[in-house]
Amino acid sequence: MTVIVRDLRPEVRADAEGLCRVRRLAVPFLLCTPESVLHVLTNTHPDARFGQLVAEEDGEIVGTAQAGLAHDSPEPGQGLVTVYVRPDRTRRGAGSLLLRAAEERLAGLGARRLFTWVLDEPRHRAFAERHGYRAGRSARFLRLDLAGGTLPPRQDPPPGVELRTAAGFADDPRPLFELDAETTSDEPSDVDAELTDYDAWVKETWQHPLLDLDLTTVAVADGRPAAFTAAYTDGSGRYATAMTGTARAHRGRGLAKLVKNASLHRARAAGCTQAFTGNDTGNGPMLAINKWLGYQVCATEVRHVRELG
Repeated sequence: MTVIVRDLRPEVRADAEGLCRVRRLAVPFLLCTPESVLHVLTNTHPDARFGQLVAEEDGEIVGTAQAGLAHDSPEPGQGLVTVYVRPDRTRRGAGSLLLRAAEERLAGLGARRLFTWVLDEPRHRAFAERHGYRAGRSARFLRLDLAGGTLPPRQDPPPGVELRTAAGFADDPRPLFELDAETTSDEPSDVDAELTDYDAWVKETWQHPLLDLDLTTVAVADGRPAAFTAAYTDGSGRYATAMTGTARAHRGRGLAKLVKNASLHRARAAGCTQAFTGNDTGNGPMLAINKWLGYQVCATEVRHVRELG
């Protein structure tokens, strides 16, 4: 059976549906809908040169790769690539073909260092090593049973702090952009990022179809957002934390714990049954918060890097 690799066709909904099917089977703790696939493909900043590839076998999508430049990093020449193959279609060449096509595309765009995430399982690690990637830092996926589990009681905000939802910033989300930019610059990563383009952030982040403005929760102090947790939902009872951050001036006050707990209580009341999040293994404070909330580790992934000639 022949495997071919091609670009995802945004005008063909079956392509986006097939990509989501692959991703749900390969990494079920990541939220994905056809709408989110198309949004990312068409709204990622042009400087990222972002693209989605699919591997097709006998007319069926069995694998996918996403590739782009780290355009928001102050260091040029860095590329990002992620490959997923359906678990029942591995060892048939799809992953290697996807990775080779993505690497060639990124090299042609000037990338000299490529980063990828690999599930911490023997066959995935071996695949990365065979293709010249070396392991680096790691991160954990965590799952919380909202339907059958028990959340900590809701907390009252400290004096001078109030809780709002992102929906309350719909007319002017710029204060949330400014907080997101500050906290993103401090997030543990091997590729530094600087959010400076407000209009691009509105298109990519604020208008993302998975972003749930009613569940995204913000702690406001002195009239300004001081902490937030961004919530994704996919309409099937699944909730995911896209980002949580606290302004530097307000750290150490328990605001991240406050907004995450409040958002999860709202999510459960809204009918969400499962919650997912992810943390760098070196991010002790956030891992402690998630343990307090009741999250349990469901998978680990390892960052790998390859230097191109």
